[in-house]
Amino acid sequence: MRSGILGKKLGMTRILADDGRQYAVTVLKVESHQVLAHKTMEKHGYEAVVVGTVETEEKKLTKPMQGYFKALGGKFFKLLKEFRVLASEAPAVGETYGADFFKNGQFVDVTGVSIGKGFAGGIKRHNFGGLRATHGVSVSHRSHGSTGNREDPGKVFKGKRMAGHMGNVQVTMQNMRVYGTDGDLLLIHGGVPGPKGGYILVKDAVKRAQ
Repeated sequence: MRSGILGKKLGMTRILADDGRQYAVTVLKVESHQVLAHKTMEKHGYEAVVVGTVETEEKKLTKPMQGYFKALGGKFFKLLKEFRVLASEAPAVGETYGADFFKNGQFVDVTGVSIGKGFAGGIKRHNFGGLRATHGVSVSHRSHGSTGNREDPGKVFKGKRMAGHMGNVQVTMQNMRVYGTDGDLLLIHGGVPGPKGGYILVKDAVKRAQ
């Protein structure tokens, strides 16, 4: 397994291909990624690489992070990410890469934090049908109905689908296809989770051969 990238979601657009078809794509801005350190089995108990991206000023970081980056060479980054990579396949410390890390047509897994919807009822949150529109139902047409049982077991089970906080959770979409790259822009078929301006993690697909 290779490392991955963190891209800033700029939004969606459509691409007119040579065959006349239109494709909806999500546009991610990918700044240069630099390999900062290796995690080893002997020292840390697992193998991984530490990658930094989106350079920033020293004063914008906490004191511990300032010391961490100074120990690694002096560059300061806004984002850090660890990728589990075997030592034999890990890129060298100091190596950089960008949007061209992925090739056209490649399948990737995309992870982001979904857009928060606030407090939502059962119909919006879980696609419930609601209660009857007439015949005895008043004021509670969009309620989710009974949630409990009889005296036994006498409780509401964990995970019961009810009204509550909707969205703002980590979501991974698998086997999405890379449409192509354009400089520091990465184009991915379809929509990806998260709002505009949010950072999206893109890695090689784990369930589909490249």
